[in-house]
Amino acid sequence: MRDLPIPTPAAGEVRVRVHACGVCRTDLHIVDGELPDPALPLVPGHEIVGVVDALGDGVTDLEPGTRVGIPWLGRTCGHCRYCEAGAENLCDEPVFTGYQRDGGYADYAVADARFVFPLAAEYADAHAAPLLCAGLIGYRCLRMAGEGWRLGLYGFGAAAHIVSQVARHQGREVYAFTRPGDRMGQEFAHEQGAVWAGGSDERPPELLDAAIIFAPVGELVPAALRAVAKGGTVVCGGIHMSDIPSFPYDILWGERVVRSVANLTRSDGEELLALAPEVPIETTVTEYPLADANRALDDLRAGRFEGAAVLRL
Repeated sequence: MRDLPIPTPAAGEVRVRVHACGVCRTDLHIVDGELPDPALPLVPGHEIVGVVDALGDGVTDLEPGTRVGIPWLGRTCGHCRYCEAGAENLCDEPVFTGYQRDGGYADYAVADARFVFPLAAEYADAHAAPLLCAGLIGYRCLRMAGEGWRLGLYGFGAAAHIVSQVARHQGREVYAFTRPGDRMGQEFAHEQGAVWAGGSDERPPELLDAAIIFAPVGELVPAALRAVAKGGTVVCGGIHMSDIPSFPYDILWGERVVRSVANLTRSDGEELLALAPEVPIETTVTEYPLADANRALDDLRAGRFEGAAVLRL
């Protein structure tokens, strides 16, 4: 913990008084040095919920007192070939919250006003926070997985427990894969509507149409390929993953696809936040005071809670 000056928003920015900030596995990857070149010293956190309390010059579409969410994608260049093609998640010069700029493990955070989302009143602060990354990345992964009926989710944590609710809303069957022997995690998956739950070392009772891997474990890619039917898709949803081991071509053959998902777009956020009350998505959270941020990260690393961890300020 450190005392820092209260930040001042620059032109085009807003300052947000933070009420809650989700604790994401990406925060772990940054803290553990698994992602390169963070801006140090750094305040982590990119699932931020709070209230606008100051406007930088030129901000006209937000007002002090507006409750907003600040996501992982903090800014894009707007002029590279990806931005011009509508794929701002692949921007060549992005700025990420809690990675290249200070995030929400603090009383205040500053954000580009174009990259914040007004939040619906249906969600309390702590329950809205996981939607801003676990929800958004999970939603993008679900779109990339296609429209298959049987969906496998490897790693049933913050993202999966949100995605499973959206998938069931769409009429899909969810098959959940947890750490081997994690009976509590499997019970949690059943509570979230999974038709089957087992260890990641098990095969599902039916071949899957698609699988999403949220756990940062490269060994799960061959396992997921063996679990999907011909023409199926395996989506790698994390920003970091351990090395994928070699695997025989026959488990890829049959027009199976392996793809990654990178970051998010603002349209992803707008779509999910509009859909969430309709489903309705109910987030399961474990709350920690800001002073216990390191404990929250350790608990996430060890899998000591179900759903998502959220810091309350």
